[in-house]
Amino acid sequence: MPVLEARNLTYVFPDGTVALSDVSLKIGDGEFVILAGANGSGKTVFVRHLNGLLLPAQGGVTFDGVPITRNLAEVRRQIGLIFQDADSQIVGQTVAEDVAFGPENLHWSRDEVERAVERALAAVDLSGLSDQNPHTLSGGQKRRLAVAGVLAMNPRVLVFDEPFTGLDYRGVVQVLEQLVRLREAGQTVVLVTHELEKVLAHADRLVVFDRGKLVEDGEPADVIGRVETYGVRRPLKNGGEMGSLTWLR
Repeated sequence: MPVLEARNLTYVFPDGTVALSDVSLKIGDGEFVILAGANGSGKTVFVRHLNGLLLPAQGGVTFDGVPITRNLAEVRRQIGLIFQDADSQIVGQTVAEDVAFGPENLHWSRDEVERAVERALAAVDLSGLSDQNPHTLSGGQKRRLAVAGVLAMNPRVLVFDEPFTGLDYRGVVQVLEQLVRLREAGQTVVLVTHELEKVLAHADRLVVFDRGKLVEDGEPADVIGRVETYGVRRPLKNGGEMGSLTWLR
């Protein structure tokens, strides 16, 4: 049984624009899945359905075979979404307080919260910055802090929406290193990106959206030759940015 399954999702914006049209996708436990597509293809709208931030006009999503609408609070703990704008997820006065926010709202004991914060900060290499104001962090550090805030709640699935946007090279490497560690630890990861050169070497599957429809789904080597058909830039074979980052594989 897949950990997540979307069945026949259709979503229509208030102005009548169809954002998703009959989209179905299964995600297995421990998979690293890339969702790609041109701007407006529906990939971000799709991932916001995975934990109930958006609800479809038709179709539905199941988590471990159970409709997510049956217990949205638990689903949102188990399926953590890291937004493109990391600043929008900062709520604490210090790094540690920010990571503690989720566990505290789950009414965990003080000891449980402290252990969760320590574990999450260690996982993203931010332990030494626990007392720092999160707004003073670099872009890459803020993205890792957002990951820590989700990891603290011990989720089954992590969903990243364009995690490299706006980062300099150092920030990109920091976030990519974190993604690789999560993959190696067996974490289920769903990653929305149009920058395939940064992550394709680490993916189990490449899924492509086009004008609200899921048009490709398979192993990256099988799909990559067709991505330009849908307005997605194909990675360089040698050199360039891809060559400078594949050492993380």
